[in-house]
Amino acid sequence: MQPNGAEAIVVTREGAVAVLTLNRPQRMNAINNAIRGGLPDALAALDEDPEVRAIVIHGGEGRGFCVGADITEPRAPRSPVAVRREMMGRAWVDSFDRCATPVIAAVHGFCLGGGLEIALACDIRMASPDASFSLPETGLGLIPGAGGTQRMHRILGLGRTLDLLLTGDRIDAAEAHRIGLVTRLAKDRESLLAEAVELAARIAARAPAATVYVKEAARSGADLHLAAGMALERSLFALLSGTADKTEAAAAFAEKRPPRFTGE
Repeated sequence: MQPNGAEAIVVTREGAVAVLTLNRPQRMNAINNAIRGGLPDALAALDEDPEVRAIVIHGGEGRGFCVGADITEPRAPRSPVAVRREMMGRAWVDSFDRCATPVIAAVHGFCLGGGLEIALACDIRMASPDASFSLPETGLGLIPGAGGTQRMHRILGLGRTLDLLLTGDRIDAAEAHRIGLVTRLAKDRESLLAEAVELAARIAARAPAATVYVKEAARSGADLHLAAGMALERSLFALLSGTADKTEAAAAFAEKRPPRFTGE
């Protein structure tokens, strides 16, 4: 339960950018059923809104982005077979894979376990200098269950991923940036959200259809053989070649003015 009826997920808007805040500061945004259900619903609603062109996920004002599963949440005992059956269905974190809108994780403080798996599912990860990252599950007799073993090696490569998975070592923001786990470092904790929103606004100002398609080409192509990925890229390129935004971009360049994209 949230104190005073507070929502576990809070959504605000700054122009074409939506900010999705995890809102369990008293539990360092530990993942409970409210987050498991609320996060996919919020992402789906924002993805369907044509006025939203970029999304930032933030950990709010607490001590961390997210510390993983809330182990204090009461759950009825289940057999390993029942747990596996549940997890083999559509997982809540898969909602990121269904989101066509670009998503930026703005990470501060603790980003552990399932919290890191949320960040890994985002398209861009920005961190404040105080951020720390770990997948500690093997020390708890488990393995990551929301994509940690699959998404991380697609970002870092197998060797570095196994190092982090097998040891459970916690790394700081500087090391995370050095190895490519995060792509941008904010100046400080206080400016993190503003910097992430500014980055999202820059993305939102670009041609909407092209932004969606370039994300699709890169994400889907990562799981394809090169020839299939190239075919996908060419197909999406062709779909954009006759759009009004493509024509507008050419006109704006010739007239030395900013383009006025409409998404058409």
